[in-house]
Amino acid sequence: MNRSDLRNPRSPRAPQSPRSRKGALALGLAVATVLAAVTAAPAAADEATGASGQDRPVRAALPAPTGPHAVGTFSTRLVDHSRPDPWVSSQPQRELMVSVWYPARASGGHRVAPYMAPGAAARWNAAEPHGVPAGAVDWAGMRTHAREGAPLKKAAAGPGRGGRLPVLLYSAGAGDPRTWGTSLVEEMASRGYVVVTVDHTYESPGVQFPDGSVTDDKPVRDAFAQAGPEGLPRLLEKVLGVRVADDKFVIDRLTSLPHGVGDAVDTRRVGMFGQSAGGIAAAETMYEDKRVRAGLNMDGTLEYNGEPDGTNLMPVARHGLDRPFVLMGRNGSDHTTEPSWAPFWKHSTGFKRDLTLRGSKHQTYTDLSAVLPQAGVGRDVVEKNIGTVDPARATAAQRAYVASFFDRELRGRDDHLLDGPSARFPEVRFVRP
Repeated sequence: MNRSDLRNPRSPRAPQSPRSRKGALALGLAVATVLAAVTAAPAAADEATGASGQDRPVRAALPAPTGPHAVGTFSTRLVDHSRPDPWVSSQPQRELMVSVWYPARASGGHRVAPYMAPGAAARWNAAEPHGVPAGAVDWAGMRTHAREGAPLKKAAAGPGRGGRLPVLLYSAGAGDPRTWGTSLVEEMASRGYVVVTVDHTYESPGVQFPDGSVTDDKPVRDAFAQAGPEGLPRLLEKVLGVRVADDKFVIDRLTSLPHGVGDAVDTRRVGMFGQSAGGIAAAETMYEDKRVRAGLNMDGTLEYNGEPDGTNLMPVARHGLDRPFVLMGRNGSDHTTEPSWAPFWKHSTGFKRDLTLRGSKHQTYTDLSAVLPQAGVGRDVVEKNIGTVDPARATAAQRAYVASFFDRELRGRDDHLLDGPSARFPEVRFVRP
């Protein structure tokens, strides 16, 4: 990790207790709401997670990116001095950790980046995320395909672009770490994008800062425990508001990113995508910030409810968007069945597509598609979390359609994959108006 933006010492953070497996905030959100207002006691181990049957944790492998470029990465701390932390009142400023992924000139001499920092990995492991038993996966030992600090490969100069690179923001689901979409993020970097992944401090289960300190999500979990059913919509609105403010701030800071990336990004070509609450944040950030030119929502419901029913709609659902946007839903979830997607679809006037992945579940749109089959869990756990779709096919389809969309909107390259159903990807269903 880099010690960027450590010129001004931080005030001490509120003490953080390890994330408890009991009463933990529900992760991932089966119906793609922003956050679940539950503190649920776990079921028996065999029912909730399945027994791994393994003596040692698995270092799960992610599928390699397929683009023409090597991938570099670094993590950095960003500090918003203009606002106090919304979750911990004793913190006078909002601090975020982001990772930056980019096309690299060369990777020799630079170590392969770990999937997660050790402190964050320990918290994630204790949470038993999405059916993965504690100790089944070596999250800290897992490796990406990116090289830490590898030199940036700038774009070739083009008309009006000055050799700059399009940039994407990626936002993970509620209670998930910024690493949870690494397979897709690396793919986009290998295709020539700068991608910034954001951890939302005190909502993410474990955020490790350059000084070694680690925050957990206890402040947000406590807020949900205190809110109760009546206070849920208001609290969900706050959660989304915090995420959007974080995303706007990150966009503000794009040109000051270290290692030459800030000088290479094209702030006129910004896109955003994410899964679950991350997809929701992509839509609402795009609605509030015209700098985001194109967006993509992977299975995120656009309303302030614990269960979607078409009430308490977010502004973006009530008014739609005037710029390009893609909805990607799990099996059976589209603008004809998802209550909040219907008004969004009706009121959106820009280019739009609605795609579903046959046989998929909510977590199919995350790295769990690659990790869970390697974790030694039962088939029932796999199907509950990522469905019956073949994981390799699901990954290939997501990569192809996400790249096709952003290439079309941010680079002026149309491979026509979004024109209609493709024999290459029979798993993908186009939902027509």
